[in-house]
Amino acid sequence: MASYRPYRPAYARPARKLETFERPALPAAVVDAVLRFHDEEQDQGAGRTLLRVSKQRLRDREIRAALGELTERAANVSILWNEREGEIIRVLEAA
Repeated sequence: MASYRPYRPAYARPARKLETFERPALPAAVVDAVLRFHDEEQDQGAGRTLLRVSKQRLRDREIRAALGELTERAANVSILWNEREGEIIRVLEAA
């Protein structure tokens, strides 16, 4: 009767190093600006709304003054807002 032996390669391969990408935390100023200046609202149902600032609105002098170099990052941020409770459910940022 043949005995079972697990397969082992004759040489050991070095482990691959996985590259990780960590984005810095989203500054509160960006979240505040999206809440204050949003001009796009999408109803998500159940009293929830997705809030965004359009690219056209981001060109306004008022927003550029408030955000400065963070203006481009605000273009990728959406906030899921609970209308009934008046609070943020989740902040989403596209990569």
